[in-house]
Amino acid sequence: MATHEHEITEPVDLCLPDGTLNPAAVGWSRQPLHRSNLRGWGRTKRWEYWCVTTPTHLVALTVSDLDFLALNSVYVLEFGPGGREFECSSIVPAARGVHLPDTIAGAPGSEDVVVGPARPTGGKVRVEIRDENAGTRLRARCLTPDRLPLEVGILVARPEDHESLSVVVPWSDQRFQYTSKHTALPATGRVRIGREILTFGGKEQDAWAVLDHGRGRWPRSVDWNWGAASGRTDGHTVGLQFGGRWTEGTGSTENALCVDGRLTKIGEELDWRWSTSDPLAPWTVRAPSSGQVDLTFTPFHNRSVHTDAGLIANRTDQCFGHYTGRIRTGEGDEISVDQLLGWAEDVHMRW
Repeated sequence: MATHEHEITEPVDLCLPDGTLNPAAVGWSRQPLHRSNLRGWGRTKRWEYWCVTTPTHLVALTVSDLDFLALNSVYVLEFGPGGREFECSSIVPAARGVHLPDTIAGAPGSEDVVVGPARPTGGKVRVEIRDENAGTRLRARCLTPDRLPLEVGILVARPEDHESLSVVVPWSDQRFQYTSKHTALPATGRVRIGREILTFGGKEQDAWAVLDHGRGRWPRSVDWNWGAASGRTDGHTVGLQFGGRWTEGTGSTENALCVDGRLTKIGEELDWRWSTSDPLAPWTVRAPSSGQVDLTFTPFHNRSVHTDAGLIANRTDQCFGHYTGRIRTGEGDEISVDQLLGWAEDVHMRW
């Protein structure tokens, strides 16, 4: 089933000279083609979020500029009973010293991003997103809550002709979001916690990276679902990218399948079902009209975050688990999805 949305195939500016949304920017693309030339202060949000998963653990890095503050963080989760979970976060008032480029940080031709001191102490966090010939280099340093030194060093590969989803979601000409979601990117590296090493990729196990790149001007309050997963299933390399609620009524969605590096855009809103009182109960995600998505997500861990810090407040249930079911590509190929590792989240945000 073809999407009704306009496919963009040439570079385009997100905004007009007066800072409002450029109508020519509304649509989606298989490669990042938008330049986020945002203007104004107060409702502008910029971020880079990378999450790298293995069958036994994950690490996530965030650099964000929310205008009135920056929030930069490192999150580590080891799966299973007794596994470690911790987050090192640094809040930077007025986002001083945090600059995110108009294009994807660390991509060829774009700017690198470096935030935080080279040798962070206390609650400070160092995050680096740099371009290397072989891919994007992710580095981070901080002290864990137990005051152990933590170092992240991961290289995310750029497979040739690998497609991703970039899309503009227009609430109005004053409020809009450009998001670029990349799934199923091979990664290798390690995380050192004190004297212990967590290995990512290599001969023992696969590691997969997902990027959420965001640039836009947001309403004060918004709710959303986001789901993503990456891995090998049914003889294919599969990346899932699903969104919900925040795109309703805009004419755009952030739904797509990436199978063996080829993107299938899904233009319909998905049907998300989950228990708000028990986020660890199974979720379902389906494409009701096209039938291209029919999946059950079974969580094994909920990263629950509830904050209220005046200007910013959120309630987040980010559940990690496995997707099982079936998907269908734009070419009509049916693929069985069996225990594909990823996440699904329910977020209520005021910022």
